[in-house]
Amino acid sequence: MNSVKTAMLIAGMTALFMGVGLLIGGGRGMGIAFAIACVTNVFAYWNSDKMVLRMHGAREVDERAAPEYVGIVRELAGRAGLPMPRVFLMENDQPNAFATGRNPENAAVAATTGLLRQLSREEVAAVMAHELAHVQNRDTLIMTVTATLAGAISMLGNFAFFFGGGHGGQNRNPLGMIGVLLAMIVAPLAAAVVQMAISRTREYSADRRGAEICGNPLWLASALAKIAGAAGRTVNYDAERNPATAHMFIINPLNGQRMDGLFSTHPNTQNRIDALQTMAAEMGGGGGPALGGDNRRVFGLPAGRFRDGGASAPARDAGPWGSRRAGPTGPSGGTGSGSRGSGPWG
Repeated sequence: MNSVKTAMLIAGMTALFMGVGLLIGGGRGMGIAFAIACVTNVFAYWNSDKMVLRMHGAREVDERAAPEYVGIVRELAGRAGLPMPRVFLMENDQPNAFATGRNPENAAVAATTGLLRQLSREEVAAVMAHELAHVQNRDTLIMTVTATLAGAISMLGNFAFFFGGGHGGQNRNPLGMIGVLLAMIVAPLAAAVVQMAISRTREYSADRRGAEICGNPLWLASALAKIAGAAGRTVNYDAERNPATAHMFIINPLNGQRMDGLFSTHPNTQNRIDALQTMAAEMGGGGGPALGGDNRRVFGLPAGRFRDGGASAPARDAGPWGSRRAGPTGPSGGTGSGSRGSGPWG
């Protein structure tokens, strides 16, 4: 079913792309746009994961470099019945994570050092389970391809003013200046709305499946609250330079410095937390099979301190990684930056 949805979404974005070509250059413009869309789709299918990882400075780690982090991903992938993905680490103080790859056999998951420093072991596991859920649902292919096409549509819109008139015959713009304005403004906006709508609907599904994989919805609820609180206070410069990738992260990494804040790529965090708390109640308190391994700190970094709205609160075993089980928190919760130390990534 997910394959059918993927094909339909790609076809819809391709049709929109062709429509922009028609508005810019008539019949010939539509043909050129179709050719560009085909090339873009093929390129995105084979290379989008590498591009995204490179944009965010992610580097691959193994069990020698990050044994606990990679071990958790391995255990969660086994629970989900997925092949072991490649595991990456991003040197970034903002706690966040994303998944990419064209299919489960060629998937990759990436987390920031801020995520590993500021979250508990259970919360990190819940976040990575969420990302593996995206892989299992094949959301990674959908989101990367739509992001690539949305960017290409915006690029075509920028050229509309210069090439919108056509020169007669089948190459003439059928709507004249109105068509140019549509190509410049409405088409890129429509592509962005489609892209964001896809991202929002897929996050709820990944939250639910991720909670099933890790075994406790409250772990993910707590992680979402802490990530959302920290993301608003910590600038992710790689994400700010590449806002088209924002929808791939578990929480929007943009902190409102850009116009992208006018459009939400993610559902409201509190709504996601509420859904997870309801799921936990349905499961009888959110309990599930415990993770393997030791819940004590494993990276040799000092535990962080939990802060609510900027006010100091009693210290808790935040990570990486404390032994206290995560509980539900509100969306205003977050974490301080914590002391930095030498982790397995150096």
